[in-house]
Amino acid sequence: MSNDVRLAFAHPSERADAMAGPDPLDRISLRDHIVEVEIGAFQAERGVTQRICFNVVVEVQPLTGPIDDDVDRILSYDRVTEAIAAELAVERLALLETLAERVAERILLEPQAKRAFVRIEKLDRGPGALGVEIVRARDAAPISEVTPEDAPQPELVFLSNDAIASSHLTGWLDQLALLGRPLIICVGADDKPAPQVAHKMAQRRIDLLAIEQNAWVLASKDDRCVVVETRTELDWAIRNGQTSVWAPSKIVLDSVDTPSVQPSDAVALAAWFAATFDAQEMLVIGADVPKSASVPLRTIPSDQANL
Repeated sequence: MSNDVRLAFAHPSERADAMAGPDPLDRISLRDHIVEVEIGAFQAERGVTQRICFNVVVEVQPLTGPIDDDVDRILSYDRVTEAIAAELAVERLALLETLAERVAERILLEPQAKRAFVRIEKLDRGPGALGVEIVRARDAAPISEVTPEDAPQPELVFLSNDAIASSHLTGWLDQLALLGRPLIICVGADDKPAPQVAHKMAQRRIDLLAIEQNAWVLASKDDRCVVVETRTELDWAIRNGQTSVWAPSKIVLDSVDTPSVQPSDAVALAAWFAATFDAQEMLVIGADVPKSASVPLRTIPSDQANL
């Protein structure tokens, strides 16, 4: 067996050692860290958890001077496990490749970290372990992170069907644009009843898709409105001042903190979504509001021209 083939199946720590340059870096490692999580691209992997195993090696710049037994001077092992936990908490993912990339990126935000080796394996999808391994270096791909303080606070608005059909729609969008904040619009389903089935998960998907159909109806009425379905798209839209119309299926179904409200309670679902942005309030135009919501709600009727 060639050395390359042997290293391909070796532990990431051995690979890190073999790839060391003339100026070797110090390393910290996390071995056989097992977490139960819902992940996977197949329908059979939805609604169930499975064990995934993390092996991580981080190369760090050697310290100059005495360590003085000071934990604040080193990259703590906890920062590695926290990076894993933080990325698993963001959203449900389909691919191990995506998770590995995000864990490596988060680790490389640490000032001491220079290169990260991340191996992730599924332990319950077959008789053996199925996994991916990546190597990422800070110098190879400089990473910039938009902190919550850097990102502008979006304005969240819910439009009823009467509001979507209103002659005031363009005027409302003009007024909201004057606020100078990115706008995210949420809608409910069209007034036409959606198909009804006995299977709860299937019904949830049908109801979410009915909302998305109505989002496209709204987008057809004003070119400023762009339908978006992923958090990545929304983050880009917020940074670039785009007016977005939320298509909820992916974010709701992939949420780690799955909302208890049903898609039929569209205002409450939109309020749950607004809370993920730490919104101070959500403006509701032309719709009744639920008794309780995740954020404060401010209402105006659909026949009122001024916000």
